[in-house]
Amino acid sequence: MWLAARRVRMVAIGLYDLLTTGSPIWLLLGAFALWMLIDAIRREEWLWAVLIFIFPFLNAILYYFLVYRAAAPVIRGFELPGAHHRRRIKALQDQIHHLDKAHHHSELGDIYFQQGKLHQAEASYRAALEREPDDPDTLAHYGQCLLRLQRAAEALPLLERVCTQEPDHDHGYSLMALAETYAALGRLEEAGTAYQRVLDQHSYARARVQLAELHLTQQKPELARAELKEVLADEAHAPEFQRRRDRVWVRRAKALLQQAGQR
Repeated sequence: MWLAARRVRMVAIGLYDLLTTGSPIWLLLGAFALWMLIDAIRREEWLWAVLIFIFPFLNAILYYFLVYRAAAPVIRGFELPGAHHRRRIKALQDQIHHLDKAHHHSELGDIYFQQGKLHQAEASYRAALEREPDDPDTLAHYGQCLLRLQRAAEALPLLERVCTQEPDHDHGYSLMALAETYAALGRLEEAGTAYQRVLDQHSYARARVQLAELHLTQQKPELARAELKEVLADEAHAPEFQRRRDRVWVRRAKALLQQAGQR
């Protein structure tokens, strides 16, 4: 880690020299590489920082597309299952053209959701439900999409329907979305109950942080602090893949813990 940080400082100095002495083209490339380097440091993407150090411009471009744009801000921290790629989008569009199956529309909706293209995701989910109106995955993911579009009242019956039939649907992610929907509609007691049901089965940082936010809203800082401290305790012993997945929630937990301590 120390070596990576030392290399990051070295490349920052080199890029600064490039910015102050180079031609306009090199100036732009250097500024872009420095931007990506700073973002890699902020995200603690040390391997990428080292790669940018070795080949600044090529790896800065790769970092931009593979990491920086990997998750749109509107859905960062609100993942759906699966990894998504442009080639898969094209393949699904071809399958929809020839076969027009519900699951193809639904999977395409998931991809658009993960990319933050929520209106396109909504259209795909609607198309899927027109062909298979009772599919729980499509209903749940459509509900999450509507929630991100600030249409909680429309999302509520979809998520309630799925969670009533399958309480642990999507390993508790649908129930977390239902809890967030209740909170958005001002039904705070029901939201708290739903979050607690998730945490009875899973130790998701997202559920704990959002439950802590709910406690703070209800003027219950002691309960909020307990949940936030649990997030940080879990993070210290979590495997690397989980730490990367939960990074946005851990950061929020640290910020909220300071707020909770002031109340």
